[in-house]
Amino acid sequence: MNPASHSPALEVKGLSVEFPTRRGMLTALSDVSLTIARGEILGVVGESGAGKSMTGMAVLGLLEPPGRVCAGEIHIGGKRTDNLDNDQMESVRGRMVGAIFQDPLTSLNPLFSVGQQLIETIRLHSDRSRADARAHGIHLLKQVGIPGADERIDHYPHQFSGGMRQRVVIALALAGNPQLIIADEPTTALDVSIQAQITTLLRRLCREQGAGVMLVTHDMGIIAETADRVAVMYAGRIIEIGSVEDVLARPKHPYTRGLMGSIPALGARVERLTQIDGSMPRLNAIPPGCAFNPRCSAVGPRCLKARPVLVPEAQGAVACFIHHGGVA
Repeated sequence: MNPASHSPALEVKGLSVEFPTRRGMLTALSDVSLTIARGEILGVVGESGAGKSMTGMAVLGLLEPPGRVCAGEIHIGGKRTDNLDNDQMESVRGRMVGAIFQDPLTSLNPLFSVGQQLIETIRLHSDRSRADARAHGIHLLKQVGIPGADERIDHYPHQFSGGMRQRVVIALALAGNPQLIIADEPTTALDVSIQAQITTLLRRLCREQGAGVMLVTHDMGIIAETADRVAVMYAGRIIEIGSVEDVLARPKHPYTRGLMGSIPALGARVERLTQIDGSMPRLNAIPPGCAFNPRCSAVGPRCLKARPVLVPEAQGAVACFIHHGGVA
C-alpha cells in the first residue's frame, strides 16, 4: 500500500518566508507549523497582515518575487513541494492542491466558456478524452449545485451571478481531484445568504472528496460554521491552534480572547464589546519579545525580551508566557 495514502493532506514544518529589501531582510512568516488531515477543514484567522494569505501562497508555490521560503518544509499528501521549481509546481497545482480565491472573476477567463475552462483543466490533470472531460465537467457543475448544468456549461463567466461564479471556481478547484484545497477568503465578496450556501457546499465536498481544506478568513462566524480546527495568526506566526469549540469558547492567548470579545453574541446584553487597542505591527517594525506585547493587557517583563514558542497543550497549542508556567 502506498504510504502517501495515509499522509496528511498538508504538513507544514517550521515555515519561514522572507523578502529582501533595500533596508534589509523582512520576515513575513516565522516558524509556521501546521497539519491538515484528509477530510478536515482548518480555519486560519487573524487581522490583515497576520500572514494568513501568505501561508496559503507559500503552500501553492505562488509567492510574489523576491519573496522566498527561507526555512522549513511543505508536504502535500506526503510529497515535499517547497523544494520544487516552477515547472514541477505546475504539475502539483490542480492535481494535488486546488485553490479558491476571494474574487471568482480573477480565477475565470472571461473570453472562454465555463465548459472550455473546465474541460482544459480536467484534461490537463488526467488522460480523459474531450467528450469524457465534458461529461465530467457537467458532473462537477451539478455537484456544486449549478442548475441546468448541461446547458450552463457552455455559458460564459459574465452570465453567472457572483455566488454561481464561486461555485464554478470550486468546480475548477475539484477538477484535478486534489488532496488539498486552499480557500482564501472564498465568501468575502458574497452576501450573507450566499456565504452560508458556499460554506455548506465546501464542507460537504470536503467530506465527500476526502480533501483537506485550509480556509483563510477574517470572519470568525465562517470559522465557527465551517472549520474543524482553527489556527490564529499574528505578525507572521501562529499564536494559538486548537479545535474550533475550544478556541472559540475558551481562548487562551490574549489576542484570541480579544478577537472573541469583539464579536457580539446573540441574546447577550453587554455594555460594550472588547477592543484591542493599536494595530498589527509592520514587518519592519515588529517589536522585540512577543510581537503582541504593545497591545496586550497582560504583558509582563518576559514578554518584552523573549518571544514565546507554540507549546502543545491537551486541547491544542498556545504561544504565550501566561500559559508557560503561569507568569509573563
